[in-house]
Amino acid sequence: MTAPRREVDAVVVGAGLAGLYAHHRLRQLDLTLQGFEAAGDVGGTWWWNRYPGARCDVESMDYCYSFSPEVEQEWTWTERYATQPEILRYVDHVADRFDLRRDIQFETRVTAATWDEAAQRWHIDTDRGNRVSAQFVIMATGCLSAAKQPEIDGIDTFRGETFHTGRWPHEGFDFAGQRVGVIGTGSSGIQSIPVIAQQAAHLTVFQRTPNFSMPAKNFPLDPESVEARKAVYREHRQRMRESRAGVVVPMPEHSALELDADARQATYERAWATGTLYGMVAAFNDLLVDRDANETAAEFVRARIHEIVDDPEVAERLSPRKHPFGTKRPCLDSDYYATYNRDDVSLVDVRATPIVEITPTGVRTTTDEYELDAIVFATGFDAMTGPLLGPDITGVGGVALRNKWAAGPRTYLGLATAGFPNLFTITGPGSPSVLVNMAVAIEQHVDWVADCIAYLRERDLASIDATVDAEDDWVDHVNEVADLTLFPHANSWYMGANVPGKPRVFMPYIGGLPRYTEVVNDVAADDYRGFTLTPVITPEPERSASSAH
Repeated sequence: MTAPRREVDAVVVGAGLAGLYAHHRLRQLDLTLQGFEAAGDVGGTWWWNRYPGARCDVESMDYCYSFSPEVEQEWTWTERYATQPEILRYVDHVADRFDLRRDIQFETRVTAATWDEAAQRWHIDTDRGNRVSAQFVIMATGCLSAAKQPEIDGIDTFRGETFHTGRWPHEGFDFAGQRVGVIGTGSSGIQSIPVIAQQAAHLTVFQRTPNFSMPAKNFPLDPESVEARKAVYREHRQRMRESRAGVVVPMPEHSALELDADARQATYERAWATGTLYGMVAAFNDLLVDRDANETAAEFVRARIHEIVDDPEVAERLSPRKHPFGTKRPCLDSDYYATYNRDDVSLVDVRATPIVEITPTGVRTTTDEYELDAIVFATGFDAMTGPLLGPDITGVGGVALRNKWAAGPRTYLGLATAGFPNLFTITGPGSPSVLVNMAVAIEQHVDWVADCIAYLRERDLASIDATVDAEDDWVDHVNEVADLTLFPHANSWYMGANVPGKPRVFMPYIGGLPRYTEVVNDVAADDYRGFTLTPVITPEPERSASSAH
């Protein structure tokens, strides 16, 4: 006999930054909670991504929670850009301080979530046999958590070690004395390649698309600067929330095309020297909307690559020319380009000579065979939608989310999708998400969801569901704003272009964090305009036999 479903108020899927904060906020509402997390502990992307050189590309003192002034003051970051181990220690600290593991079951993957229209509740099932019923489901599954395996024949035949940067062994791995191949030059490749090169006997990098990368200029944080920031942390946090990308960056006043060549060059030199993700992108006000302006930034970066890399032919292979600057997520690096000056590092252009297969002893391209002892797949993620489409999520009328999203994700405000009541997505498609500081975006989203749930419960409402019209209008708006920019001109993971067969749709909202926050807050203030609110259905009492006469 099947055991009855355990009833809770809310299920939270994921225990990274978003999931943990959701537990904290919903617990304040006195909700009963059940969390599920596939990993062995808290941390989300920072639990899984332990590859050599893994760091955040937002400054440490900005990439952290703002909800607790006490944690702000008691935690001290050691570097400008924190490493994965330090970020994980921070997440552990927050989880311990607020007892956030209490309701979370680890090493458990949600396999299905089904909306019960009669009961107005979700039924959730896991790979560990859990059966739970909840009024609300919060999908805090992260944007970059569904690791994407490469589409290459013969992987299983390779006799050496293979690794994916998004699923790195927790005990680490020493590449000393080994011939190593790295396939992929996105963010994880650019961060790991310099570190692996220092260990390996020889490193061969297989690059399909060169990426724009800028020097991180990382350094240890000195106590004086840390204390100075802590003294004004509250004011600084507010400025972050009011900034377009969730980090405090001066808004540029000029077009790249209205300055003369010398003045433009000087501006780029200053931006390059900042060592920040947004320094170059925000050097001028038209770099992401005007192709000619963008080309001035792209050419500046290409010139820096040619300055750093000794071999002009290798430098040219590393120079992006197929996509506008900034339209694939730019990277921050520590000596990435200089690594190619090493005698024990080779670069293979697999656009010119594609990989045919992986053999028992290495990699074979159309022209050569490369003998290897280990292969690292830095092939990224099925971004944004992948984690949400992993479980079988079924909404009103038995409609599957993966069928509804077959032509691309459809959401209202990036928070909800029509026909799936009480299902909230944190930093989902249609929200600023990966285009801004994720720590700020996460808190903004979770706060909105928590306030929404409080509103429903105060009014004895059973469910909230986006209307199709509101969803259509929002999807149209997200696309219209994206089409004003150069982003759709790149085959990026923002567009789903890294996953064969995935619809080409620009997924995040590019209107900026302040504008987005204003919109979603206005929706809430207008009694959740664009949503259908349904009262709790109270069963009619059964009539007794005597009252029937």
